Amino acid sequence: MKYLRILIILSIIIGCSKKSERIKIQRIDGSSITSAELDNRIRTLVDTAAVTGFTVTIVNQDTIAYQKAFGYSNYDKKDSLKINHVFYGASLSKAVFGYIVAQLVNEGFVDLDKPLQEYLEVPIPEMRFDREWREFRNLAGDERYKNITLRMCLSHTTGFPNWRWVSRTGEFQEEGDIEFYFDPGTDYSYSGEGIRLAQIVVEKIMGKGLEQLARERVFDPLNMDMTSYVWQERFENSFCYGHTTEQKILYKDTEDEAGAAGSMETTPLDYSKFLSKILELSSHNSEVTKLIFKPNIVINSKKQFGPKSIEKTNENDSIGLSYGLAWGILQSPYGHGYFKEGHSEGFQHYSIIFPEKQIGILLMANSDNAESIFKEVLELGIADIYTPWYWEDYIPYDMK
Repeated sequence: MKYLRILIILSIIIGCSKKSERIKIQRIDGSSITSAELDNRIRTLVDTAAVTGFTVTIVNQDTIAYQKAFGYSNYDKKDSLKINHVFYGASLSKAVFGYIVAQLVNEGFVDLDKPLQEYLEVPIPEMRFDREWREFRNLAGDERYKNITLRMCLSHTTGFPNWRWVSRTGEFQEEGDIEFYFDPGTDYSYSGEGIRLAQIVVEKIMGKGLEQLARERVFDPLNMDMTSYVWQERFENSFCYGHTTEQKILYKDTEDEAGAAGSMETTPLDYSKFLSKILELSSHNSEVTKLIFKPNIVINSKKQFGPKSIEKTNENDSIGLSYGLAWGILQSPYGHGYFKEGHSEGFQHYSIIFPEKQIGILLMANSDNAESIFKEVLELGIADIYTPWYWEDYIPYDMK
């Protein structure tokens, strides 16, 4: 009798496993792919391109249709990567901040088009911080700072550099300072500095820090227990290391100060809850996602970063590339796609949702080689051939 029960249990387990392998994942063009086929194809890509660790989550309707981790959290120890490992989220942080700001706008706390200076008691160049390099003194005498709005900050049209120590073409500049590349609101240039200024003003208006706002409005309601804009002790035993292109470990740098531009730690499990919520809201024509996904600026740069970011092109006109509130926007035959990426040393991420099809995908990796397989995984997973991979610099490993 004992052995019979064991056999029954084993047969159930095997049956469930076989069933899960046959589950079909729906793609935006109406086609589908099985979980088993996707497993095999991704595993091959991860191995071929030397991607240390890679996770894929696919949302169909209101369900997580696929969620898997491949590779390692620590290459040296060969520790397996899991979907509940804590990753440095990099610029995925901005997407959450954009959602928070859209909520505040919808509730009447802030105005997207009111100059930020009007919320402040002192001129922006005279604001003082604990570290001088965070200040905006260099803008004194340039009246254009008075025109900057929340919409400009979140749409990357302030005219600021990404970071003051990096030139517009991507070179490090030790003596760099905050400056305008162009008149605010007239062009697109990705800027963490603009997001940081928006955070300063939002925190002042609300009388709360970013971490508290995020906890109240996003992390707690969505049960994102392993997500925070500041490092938490509970992350100590579950974080994954970033890795170089040679699969060398990059040791962990923890954040003790919340930064909307890029301090968030999260897991694929947690961030997929956020992505699912945004997909749900957009599918139901929410006023909040209407604000987020309204195109604010058309993008005509050849690439998002580097020397080609200042070259103009019409190459992305066919997808109507533009930017909303902290999210990129594109057009496809299957409706709009809304995307946000994250990139830092050792960590590379990408997410995109297609609300009209109620399909989305999240890629999170702890490897500097990961972006080289993004294009193929997006095509395999959800038939997304519309993400502007060249503009994003997601050059496939076999084209380098």
